[in-house]
Amino acid sequence: MKRAEQVTFGGSGLDRAGLLRSDADKLAQAYRDPSALCALLWRGKLLVRGEALDRLALLPMNNKVLEQGPGGVVETPVFLGKTDEGAPLFAMDISDWSAEGLDMSGVGDFVDRSEQQHPDLPEGYVFAELRRIMTRLSPRDAELAASAKAVIGWHETHRFCARCGARSEMSQGGWQRSCPACGGQHFPRTDPVVIMLITHGNSVLMGRSPGWPEGMYSLLAGFVEPGETLEAAVRREVMEEAGVPVGEVRYLASQPWPFPASLMFGCAGEALSRDIHIDPVEIEDAMWITRTEMMQAFAGEHPKLLPARKGAIAHFLLQHWLADTLD
Repeated sequence: MKRAEQVTFGGSGLDRAGLLRSDADKLAQAYRDPSALCALLWRGKLLVRGEALDRLALLPMNNKVLEQGPGGVVETPVFLGKTDEGAPLFAMDISDWSAEGLDMSGVGDFVDRSEQQHPDLPEGYVFAELRRIMTRLSPRDAELAASAKAVIGWHETHRFCARCGARSEMSQGGWQRSCPACGGQHFPRTDPVVIMLITHGNSVLMGRSPGWPEGMYSLLAGFVEPGETLEAAVRREVMEEAGVPVGEVRYLASQPWPFPASLMFGCAGEALSRDIHIDPVEIEDAMWITRTEMMQAFAGEHPKLLPARKGAIAHFLLQHWLADTLD
């Protein structure tokens, strides 16, 4: 697909400077570099700035908050790479900050619209949920935000060695955990997920999961199993969830999805039948939507269907399906 990398989190050509990760001395030099900058996370939320919260807030390493050191799920800052000008980039977590007295009502909700201002940071620098502001960020800020959120989230859930159970330690600039007890080495996980634009004639198959907001539907999706191709996963997931057999399948585009650590493989598939037989354990409902109805949904005028979430690859694929630009 010619426009594949235009998807949110689609990549910005970030220099990840992977060779530096194994050089402790050079990493220490990078951390002390006066030009070094750091993204800040708090309970999974990114520090952003700007009237529209459309810029990732990158702090100098001598900032008061950063000088206090990590206060959360990582022991040391994670090395993200370098700016186009060569400045080192890091990410740090301060989830131990209590945010006492601030609005916490939305934290953990499906849609978190709350913002938290740290007392030691400039006015207008707030922690915001990435889902809410992801489409406002530049491609570079989006890539940095997705990388920081995903790798720090991995550290949060992988503090102990999967081989022997001993507490592991950060290494390779935060891109590995090493076990001092058994020598095991563990790397950030990425879960492959297929998300399917399944069409039959002029209609597309949409479904909804239990607990989603009223009117929210999306393309069907599911995890790829070990030993399975993307094409086989598409056919299996659509059959399991909606009972619809699928013929030809082709790959379209991918999207890193740091909620918490998926790589979405967008695929197109041709349904061999319009008959739907949902698995109520998998999904709550499924239906065929015509192009005209989808255009109504995108315009906010459909009586039942809300527009797909902007920034998600489902919205991206549906948008290009409507515009007939899936080539």
